[in-house]
Amino acid sequence: MRYISTRGQAPALTFEEAMMTGLARDGGLYVPETVPTLTKDEIAALAGKSYEEVAFAVMRPFIGDTFTDAEFKGLIDAAYAGFGHAARAPLVQLAPNHFLLELFHGPTLAFKDFAMQLIGQMFQASLTRSGKRITIVGATSGDTGSAAIEAFKGLDNVDVFILFPHGRVSEVQRRQMTTPAESNVHALALDGDFDDCQAALKDMFNDFAFRDEVGLAGVNSINWGRVLAQVVYYFSSAVSLGAPHRTVSFTVPTGNFGDIFAGYIAKRMGLPIDRLVVATNQNDILHRTLETGVQKKQGVTPSISPSMDIQVSSNFERALFDAYGRDGGVVAEQMADLKDKGEFHVSQGAYDWLKEQFDSGRASEEETLATIRAEKTASGEVLCPHSAVGVKVAESFLSEVPMITLATAHPAKFPDAVEQASGIRPALPPRMADLFDRDERVTRVPNDLGALTALIRERRRA
Repeated sequence: MRYISTRGQAPALTFEEAMMTGLARDGGLYVPETVPTLTKDEIAALAGKSYEEVAFAVMRPFIGDTFTDAEFKGLIDAAYAGFGHAARAPLVQLAPNHFLLELFHGPTLAFKDFAMQLIGQMFQASLTRSGKRITIVGATSGDTGSAAIEAFKGLDNVDVFILFPHGRVSEVQRRQMTTPAESNVHALALDGDFDDCQAALKDMFNDFAFRDEVGLAGVNSINWGRVLAQVVYYFSSAVSLGAPHRTVSFTVPTGNFGDIFAGYIAKRMGLPIDRLVVATNQNDILHRTLETGVQKKQGVTPSISPSMDIQVSSNFERALFDAYGRDGGVVAEQMADLKDKGEFHVSQGAYDWLKEQFDSGRASEEETLATIRAEKTASGEVLCPHSAVGVKVAESFLSEVPMITLATAHPAKFPDAVEQASGIRPALPPRMADLFDRDERVTRVPNDLGALTALIRERRRA
């Protein structure tokens, strides 16, 4: 199994190399050269299996000889041992033919734990084998950062620097990043929005001298290993509802397009998916792109669903790569236009392909709050504002095909919005009950690449 860049100018890599590299040296994102498929019988055989067993069956074809079967099974078991629900990703029925996939039972109460806990195990195994040291730098709109810190804190051969937009994450999200006491963890509050954090991260990766000097590695959703781990819960949930003998649909609240792209990979692998619905909040660049064929920056407006307050959706590049018949040159041109001109126009053929693969919808702040309130009354389920965006958008696509909406975070991560909508202030799980009593360690940093790289050089351990 080899991995190639969406911009076509970087060498093909093994799974381990692609995982440890993150962003390709031509600025592109790694994708598998070919997507393995599972037969109907192989998918049907997943019924009744544990989440860990499904994870092994789905991911094993992608990892080549990076790990033996026994090693990989051990890493998967270790990754999910700390989850707070035996099913790992349980399904809850909201209404006839509408189901909620609870992805918030991991250590940091967000869907990012499914990928990050496994990435942490795989990185550690690889680094132990090679004896290398790395510096992980991540950009987060709220949940990736805490999940990365939880996965890598305390490791001797890893330094972790997480950039988050100052004042634009929830207090719970911030404290999850700023309260770990481990010396290898550094929370950096950047003056700017998430797109500024993500741009700084990409600039660091494109500074090859700095990248090589500090052993830079990335665990954002640009990392293929992150996307791959998220493919699993599409299979586990669909099989629970009768796949492959029954078709299912998914609605995914998303800002960076990684989670919905994982659903597309599941479909390519043979999972019978009818609709893949992109759900956006008021920062709706993905919805506008799928509606018009033009991706145009219009600024980011802070919202009650801050993890989706994104303009530059990195993983959309992976979808464009397939939309353009895997022509890396065209993708590179489009990404350059977005960076230099603030927009690009999708060709008619590529646009038709995107419309065939993805549907989309948008939920306003008022609709999001109303959905939290209504769902509490209708089913008793308390939704976080991101999950509520998904539920609201999904309601426009309900049919005889079962719809699974991804619940991406625990409502207690966004207590102010939930309380505003429902009058209920959701409590953190007992293991986090003292979160607001813990001391914070955080450094506020300017939106300046030179200052950031100097700080990382200074603080990383030799």
